[in-house]
Amino acid sequence: MATPRSRKISRFASTTQASNPSSPSSPSSPCPEPVSHARPEQSTPLNEPGPSRRTTHFGFRQVPEEEKETLVGGVFSSVASNYDLMNDSMSLGIHRLWKDSFVKSLVPRLPPSRHSPGNEIWQPSFKCLDVAGGTGDIALRILDRAREQYGNRDVEVEIVDLNQGMLDEGRKRVAKTMYYNTPQISFTHGNAQSLPSHIASNSIDLYTIAFGIRNCTSLPAVLSEAFRVLKPGGKLGVLEFGKVGNPLFAQIYRQYSFSFIPIMGKILAGDSESYRYLVESIEKFPTQEEFATLVQQAGFQTGQLREGKGGAWTDFTGGIATMWTGVKA
Repeated sequence: MATPRSRKISRFASTTQASNPSSPSSPSSPCPEPVSHARPEQSTPLNEPGPSRRTTHFGFRQVPEEEKETLVGGVFSSVASNYDLMNDSMSLGIHRLWKDSFVKSLVPRLPPSRHSPGNEIWQPSFKCLDVAGGTGDIALRILDRAREQYGNRDVEVEIVDLNQGMLDEGRKRVAKTMYYNTPQISFTHGNAQSLPSHIASNSIDLYTIAFGIRNCTSLPAVLSEAFRVLKPGGKLGVLEFGKVGNPLFAQIYRQYSFSFIPIMGKILAGDSESYRYLVESIEKFPTQEEFATLVQQAGFQTGQLREGKGGAWTDFTGGIATMWTGVKA
C-alpha cells in the first residue's frame, strides 16, 4: 500500500485498513461459532465481493468506494488556497491556454444583450453548469467570453463543487470582478454524481467540467447526471489530463510528473503527498478513446472515435490535456 497522502489523508487511510474485511491485519474471530441446527442464511461467497467490498482507485491505492470522496476532499482542502499555483506547476502555466481554447470552442454565438429598466426581472438566455469548478476559473472565462465577444450579459453560470474550500476560493475571486453580487454567477455545494435537486432535468444549455472528473468515484454516474440536466441540443464539455501519444515525450512527461511536481508541491504548498496523488490520478484516468466511449454510452452524440476535427476529442500539447465534447440529442 502506498504512503498516505497527508496528515488528513493518513487518518482516513488507517480507517480504510481497519474497516476492510479483507485486510491482512483484520483478526479472525477468537471464539468458535456455536452449533446451530437452524437453516443457515444465504451469504455472499468470499470470492464474490458484496456492496461493502466494492473498491475504487485513489491514486495508485485501492480504497472502498464510499471512502474516496472523503479522501479526495482532504486533498483539495489541502491545495485549495494554492490551486492556481498547483495548476501552473503541473502544466508549466499552459493550463491557461487550454482553458481559453476549451471555453472558446464551447460558448456559441449569442445575441447581444438589451439594456432594460431596473424594474424588469432578469432572465438568463443561456444557462451553464460548471461542475467541480469551485475556483471559478472556467465560469469567469465563460462570462467574459459572452460579454467581450458577443456583448451578452444574459448568461448564467452555476458552479457546483464538493469541496467547500474550493468554493470559498471561488467566491474570493469573483468578489474582485464585475460579476460580484450579480445573478450571473452562483456557487453551490454539491456532488457531480448526484447533482442538487434544484437543478432540474433538461434545464442546462452547457455543462462543463475541467480537471475534476478524474477525481470522481464513478465516471458513468457523472456523465449520466450531465445528460439528465442538459436540454435536448445542450452540450457537454470535459477538459482533463489525457495520455501523451508520442512515446518519447510520454516518458519525459511522466518523469517530470512523478519527480518534479511532488517536489514543487512541497516547496510551494508544503504538501508533496497531495500533489503526488494528483499525478497518480492522471495515470489512472482512461485513455482518450476509452473516455470518449463512456461519453457515448451515457447517451451523447460525439464525433468519430478519433482525435481532431470530426473526432470525439481534441488533444492539447501532444495529449497532456484533452477536451471531449458531446451533444444531447
